[in-house]
Amino acid sequence: MKHAVELIFRIVLLAFIFLLWGWTLNAQLSSLMNLFIIVGGTLLTFPFVWFGRKMLDRNHSTSSVTWITTFVHYALGISFGVPMIRAVITSQDRSGWALPVPTEIGFPLVVITGGAFLVVVANLAIKGFGAPFAIALSRKLAVDWLYAWTRNPMVLAGLAFLLSLGIWFQSVPFVLWVLVLFTPALLYFLKEYEERELEFRFGPSYLNYKSRTPMLLPRRPMS
Repeated sequence: MKHAVELIFRIVLLAFIFLLWGWTLNAQLSSLMNLFIIVGGTLLTFPFVWFGRKMLDRNHSTSSVTWITTFVHYALGISFGVPMIRAVITSQDRSGWALPVPTEIGFPLVVITGGAFLVVVANLAIKGFGAPFAIALSRKLAVDWLYAWTRNPMVLAGLAFLLSLGIWFQSVPFVLWVLVLFTPALLYFLKEYEERELEFRFGPSYLNYKSRTPMLLPRRPMS
C-alpha cells in the first residue's frame, strides 16, 4: 500500500511538471518575461538546493532521504526545465548575436552528444537500476562502463548537448546562458546536494568510488 501511494504521488508530480513544461513551450511571452524566466528560473536552483541540503542533513533515514531527493529533483525540473525550454524556443530572437559557426557543424554535434546522453541513460538503467532525476532513483551504485571514467557522465553529456544546440542555433546568448548560469547551477547541485545524498544512500561504497573517480572530466579508470 505504501509503495502504491508513493508511486501515485510521483506520477502526479511528474504530470504537473509535464503540464508546466507544456505551458512553457506554448506561452506567448514578452522578451522581458522570457529573460526573467531564463535567468531568474535558473537562479532558483541555488535556494532549492540549499534548502534541500539543510533538510537532508537533518533527516538521515533512508525514507527521508528518498522523499527529500524526490522533491529536490522535481524542483529542479522547474528551475532547469522551464528556463531551458524558453532558452531553446527563443534562441533565434536576437539576430545580432549570432555565432560565426556554420550550422553544418552544429547539427552533427547535436546528434553525437544527444546519442552520448542516451548511452549514459542506458548505462544508468543497466548498472544502477535507475533513470534520470526522480523518474527512478538508482537502487544500485553505478560504477561501471562510462561511470568508471567519471562520476557524472550524464551531466557531461548533457552540457555537451546544450552547447551543441547553441552552436547549431548559432546563438551567443544561449551559449552564454549554458556556460554562465546553467553549468554553475548544475555543478552546485552536484557538489552541495547529490554527493551528500549518495553518501547517505550508499555509504562507504560511494566514498570509495568518489575517491578514485573524477567528478566530471573523464580519466582512465584506476586498476
